[in-house]
Amino acid sequence: MHTWVAVKPTDAAAYTVYEVIGWRLRWSDSALAIRTRQPDAPWFGSAPELYADKRGPGVDELINRIDKAARDYPYAGEYTLWPGPNSNTFTAWIARHVPELELDLPATAIGKDYLGSTVFSTAPSAAAFSSRSADCLASRRAASDGLEVNLLGLNFGVGPSGLKLPLLGRLGLPTGD
Repeated sequence: MHTWVAVKPTDAAAYTVYEVIGWRLRWSDSALAIRTRQPDAPWFGSAPELYADKRGPGVDELINRIDKAARDYPYAGEYTLWPGPNSNTFTAWIARHVPELELDLPATAIGKDYLGSTVFSTAPSAAAFSSRSADCLASRRAASDGLEVNLLGLNFGVGPSGLKLPLLGRLGLPTGD
């Protein structure tokens, strides 16, 4: 799966989309793309899914922090499908730096737990903790995520949004309205 972040400041005419696209490295030194485009376009035939939606007072400050986090993304010059860094690593990076997004990426978002050489970090959903041992085992505990274990890039978990299984994704209640 491919994830991205789309924002539209209060008075903006169009959305800005932040995403990492691996094949950009063929002609550029950065996989990071920041551009104006449709926020909910299909990705190679797959319908988009919304994982977080923030509106109203304070949203422009969140957008400024999203922009800063995107521009500070440390893996823009590299891309690896598994275990990361990839587009899901990027979206999780944004969520770790803007925890108010309360983003709960699905188990099928391989790369979301990639931490590079870091062993301990906050979880993308905020108010949580992630740890890893090499790139083969990671765990996370959060109120919004529940308990997750990542084994070789495959997520297994249980939480308020249901059961999370590799390749199947989330089984249970959706997290949004």
